[in-house]
Amino acid sequence: MPEPKRIAAVITEYRRHSHADVIVGKILEGYRHDGKVFPNLRVVSMFVDQFPKNDWSRDLAKRHNFTIYDNIADAVTLRRKEVAVDGVIIIGEHGTYPRNARGQIQYPRRRFFEAVTDVFAKHRRVVPVFSDKHLAYNWADARWMYDRARDLMVPFMAGSSIPVTWRRPSLRLPRGCELTEAVAIGYGPFEGYGFHALEGLQCMAERRRGGETGVRSVTCLSPQQMWDAVDRGVISRELLDAAMSYVPAHATGDVRKLTLKNDGAGAFLIDYRDGFKGVVAMLNGWVHDSDGSGSGFTFAGRIRGEPRPVGCQFYLFQPDPFAHFEYLLKAIDAMMQTGHPAYPVERTLLTTGLIDAVMISRAEKNRRVDTPYLDIRYQPTEWGFAVDPLPRPIKR
Repeated sequence: MPEPKRIAAVITEYRRHSHADVIVGKILEGYRHDGKVFPNLRVVSMFVDQFPKNDWSRDLAKRHNFTIYDNIADAVTLRRKEVAVDGVIIIGEHGTYPRNARGQIQYPRRRFFEAVTDVFAKHRRVVPVFSDKHLAYNWADARWMYDRARDLMVPFMAGSSIPVTWRRPSLRLPRGCELTEAVAIGYGPFEGYGFHALEGLQCMAERRRGGETGVRSVTCLSPQQMWDAVDRGVISRELLDAAMSYVPAHATGDVRKLTLKNDGAGAFLIDYRDGFKGVVAMLNGWVHDSDGSGSGFTFAGRIRGEPRPVGCQFYLFQPDPFAHFEYLLKAIDAMMQTGHPAYPVERTLLTTGLIDAVMISRAEKNRRVDTPYLDIRYQPTEWGFAVDPLPRPIKR
């Protein structure tokens, strides 16, 4: 095996079950947090923005012999006059940060990325960068990050574990299939988990004939508007029912009544530039995941000529070791070794723009938001998703 790639971790906070724990922790303690199988990576430095009372980072630094620096530049250079690491992992998730008037959490993802790339520009050397979840809480920052990476030729990847986790059943849409419309189910916080549902939709939608060509408009619907759209046929009841059929755990009772009572429910209507129709139904009040059944993120799509919709659940291994993050880290490791992203950052750029437009629409009385700026074109890769047997839960 070659020497492990040296990684700087730039994070908001490190506590148990934070994204730093379930991603960076797998570098420190093994994919299953059992000290057995590791990625070919080594954490050599860390920048931590906030230290809550239950912080783990300082104890881990002593145990695993890495340094926590008080600024990002030092974490990337190790206080030398060079880029002294082989890759950077940015995790701008969790911690105490303000919300704007639209309800978006203002995580410092652009600030982190800007500080990292300023070091690259100063020392004229770039290394691969992974940024967890959506690129930024607003479109302007996300586009800036994407353009900055392209200008400096930084290998750049982002996103969540949804596209790479287990699928039940194990559905891979044929590349170039005639997918005409789709519905994804989500639940939970509108922005943070709505992004996950959008990634589930997009990792399927991008495989349609012609690849991705962008989005014309986005509309966020209230719970009542969502069901009105179902009644009018704007949202396919067949596809909604198909997607709901893959949800393993939900409340008893009528889904319409339950979601109408829940202010966190609603739907996203996505009008793609090539005529493809996408919907995310956030079925808060009906979907739940309290029994460890693997999440209420599901997908159903219609392929021209097929008699029935195709679909799946995106299974999340919620007890320790949070094994779905293992497959995200495997994609990160591949990029750090090769310098080539496992899948296009354009997917995350698009889904970032989508969730931002959703939050604008929701804050502005559910108006349609035209998105000419989401003229984003890309082709999918063949990077795989989890197919291994599920691990056993562990105690940490």
